[in-house]
Amino acid sequence: MADELGVLILGAGRVSGNHAAAIAATPGARLAGFFDIDEARVEAFEAKHGCPGFTDLERALREANAQIVMIGLPNHLHAPTTIAACQAGKHVFVEKPITLQRQSARRVADTVRDAGLTLAVGFCRRFHPSIIEIRQRLRAGELGTLVSMIGQQTSNTAPFLPADNWRSDPKESPAGSMTAVGVHLLDHMIEYAGRVREVHCITQRVSDSPTDDTTTVLLRFESGVTGTIFCSISTAPHYNFAVYGTKGLAEISHTSLQTLRLVGVPDAAPVGHVSAPPPQVIENPGVNMLGAELVAFARSIRDHTPHPVDIEDVLHGMAVFDAVVESARTGRIVAVPKD
Repeated sequence: MADELGVLILGAGRVSGNHAAAIAATPGARLAGFFDIDEARVEAFEAKHGCPGFTDLERALREANAQIVMIGLPNHLHAPTTIAACQAGKHVFVEKPITLQRQSARRVADTVRDAGLTLAVGFCRRFHPSIIEIRQRLRAGELGTLVSMIGQQTSNTAPFLPADNWRSDPKESPAGSMTAVGVHLLDHMIEYAGRVREVHCITQRVSDSPTDDTTTVLLRFESGVTGTIFCSISTAPHYNFAVYGTKGLAEISHTSLQTLRLVGVPDAAPVGHVSAPPPQVIENPGVNMLGAELVAFARSIRDHTPHPVDIEDVLHGMAVFDAVVESARTGRIVAVPKD
């Protein structure tokens, strides 16, 4: 198709395999090639996906018939490869976190903006119907005044990470499992509650990993709302995100985010045991969140409109991330710098 957008994937690991599958399932997108420094991975990726592979980044950016670059490389490479893609005239989809510090994240965002290109960061869960439903109910006032949020996401990936895997490097994974999973929970809290005032973070190492693998964060927002994040890559897979308001609560559960439970507040004073009204349960199974974000990204490119995930939210998230890392290091409550 003449209006198809070619996508060049940087990295041939597990995440990039997810990217390739999402591209194949997204109308108007095609896999134009991929890059990795590991020749064996390149050969395997070529055989599986039937598109050209490259071990030289400059050549990949020059020769692949691509308008978009998707970056699934180690975290410390996000900034330089995004800037290189931008200089080659490519729109960029970069996995979360956008970089490892707010300063470099701002530089990346400014570079893409100044080049007149579109930047997307991989917060695909914003496109899940359960997340969208809570967003709409908060905006409509159906949950009342926001009180607090509690997010939990866990997996058991730590025992299976080789010691030489980049995710096992403490420099790539500061503040324990925040980079791997916690930033998704933080992103939802920022979207729902606004700017964060201060954080307190505690990390643990419960596996044989060379880096911390378990993280607990307490957040206070400028509005007075509080948030709690618990994330770990050393226990059973689990996901739960609960939003508490003065008129009710909304709770997402299941690792696929498919179950949304909505509970209102009683309309009369309790007599005896305090019970809740019957919940409303909404099921959204089988959602391709990454595919949904790719569709939105392609639409933004074609229509010359900003990507739906506000880059200022992403940059504030990086300021919060910096504070979380500092709090984990010092054991202190750390204020988040103003945007």
